[in-house]
Amino acid sequence: MKMRIEATTKLDRIPDYICKQHKGFREWDFVTSKRDHQTILQILIDGRDINAVDIKGDPLPTLVYLAREKRPQYHHHFKAGAMNALIRVSSRISNGPIILNVDCDMYSNNSKSIKYSLCIFMDEEKGDEIAYIQFPQKFNNLTKNDIYGSSLRVIQQLELAGLDANGGPMYIGTGCFHRREALCGKKYEKNYKVDWKKLNDTKANESASVLEETCKVLASCTFEHNTPWGKEMGLKYGILVEDIITGLSIKCRGWKSMYLNPEREGFLGVAPTTLLQLLVQHTRWAEGHLQIFLSRYCSLVYGYKRIPLKLRLAYCPFNLWAANCLATLYYVVVPCLCLLKGFSLFPKISSPWVVPFVYVAFVHRAYSLGEFLWCGGTFRGWCNDQRVWLFKRTTSYFFAFFQTILKLLGYSQLTFALTAKVSDENVSERYEQELIEFGATSPMFDILATLAMLNLFGSFGAIKKVILDADEDFKVLDQFGLQILLCLVLVTINLPVYQALFFRKDNGKLPSSVTYKSIIFALLACTVAMY
Repeated sequence: MKMRIEATTKLDRIPDYICKQHKGFREWDFVTSKRDHQTILQILIDGRDINAVDIKGDPLPTLVYLAREKRPQYHHHFKAGAMNALIRVSSRISNGPIILNVDCDMYSNNSKSIKYSLCIFMDEEKGDEIAYIQFPQKFNNLTKNDIYGSSLRVIQQLELAGLDANGGPMYIGTGCFHRREALCGKKYEKNYKVDWKKLNDTKANESASVLEETCKVLASCTFEHNTPWGKEMGLKYGILVEDIITGLSIKCRGWKSMYLNPEREGFLGVAPTTLLQLLVQHTRWAEGHLQIFLSRYCSLVYGYKRIPLKLRLAYCPFNLWAANCLATLYYVVVPCLCLLKGFSLFPKISSPWVVPFVYVAFVHRAYSLGEFLWCGGTFRGWCNDQRVWLFKRTTSYFFAFFQTILKLLGYSQLTFALTAKVSDENVSERYEQELIEFGATSPMFDILATLAMLNLFGSFGAIKKVILDADEDFKVLDQFGLQILLCLVLVTINLPVYQALFFRKDNGKLPSSVTYKSIIFALLACTVAMY
């Protein structure tokens, strides 16, 4: 199997010798476009067949290959549409009461994850009220210090786990065991009890060939017309992060969820290996979350009188990721420009009013570091996490915020940007060395580089003022101490950006065009601020 996967990845298509073995694969020879084709379905292994055994003689489960129908004139609803088609087809072939959902780049890393989940679902006291069990999204290709902060360590280990007391974590789209009935729209009733023996006795009587033909209509483009699918059944349509609103709607029907984070990771995937991949991914997430907050699915409105207030509030920090860009951009841009102008934003160092600002700045960072280390991170990993936090808020969240506003005003249509997870050998090598990979032109990099240069120029101007003011009892340092400190911190955070702008010679550096534009934009901003 490993050899087959590697061969398919290398060729970027299914090898000919595998295609010849399966009629489902051979049907692709007659398809002109991946976005315009009929339903392709084949039962590769029929679990009812007594001959379907492995080399040890143990029975194999049913394995089905499905490519749902796609036509240019019909919206396919991305991942949510694919999930709903799979739910319908599986209900006809196997109708298993529990559904496992993982992304295409994830695999099972703990064979006991199914056992752990079934123990929760089948618990005699609380199991019947659980709609889904969410595992954390973890990755097998993280560097020692997690250069891009992809693990979301504190969120995964503390914040989502803490939601169990409020009704359970949100559904994050992968690594999740679902109760089929809850996912298909069933409301939870107080005295609801599951008859597991009855649920397991639901095998289809038709032959595999008959099932293949009868199930094709369930994955057609027109099947969902005038049905509750995408609205009240299955995953919901219309928002980029359809998993979040799907989980919210399930809880609003009375169900609860559970977070399961075993010592050995249940599922592992592939994290982005370049900065641009990461920023594109978080742009999509932040945009989808803000769409939820500004839609009828806002937890404060949609969950009113359906779920507890504390659970409705728990969704808001994630829904407002994109809006956080405004405050972050203010602290990155305004103090620096005001420093050049000679305008003080914070109390003097000698004033007692400076104590709250210093307390918040240092104690909050110390608490953040302690929390990160307690979750198993390293000091360098925390520094990387803070850097990426700043990068995301000034680029991904900024773009997500304005794209969402434009869409609400009717100037843009819903899009879905896939995050590439495959990189060349040199990129992988730099990733292992924990060098941030820029290596492309992007408006996001223009913003990053401009903000970095702006704070560098501001720091130079501040240092000049302090040196010239040395004979006057450091009045400048007293008046602008916090602003100077903020600029120096931002310069420190942006050291990899300066390295990519001026010193790196590999293909992961920032292009010269980005360097020129950032210097020009930063100088213009400084000139306007000073005069």
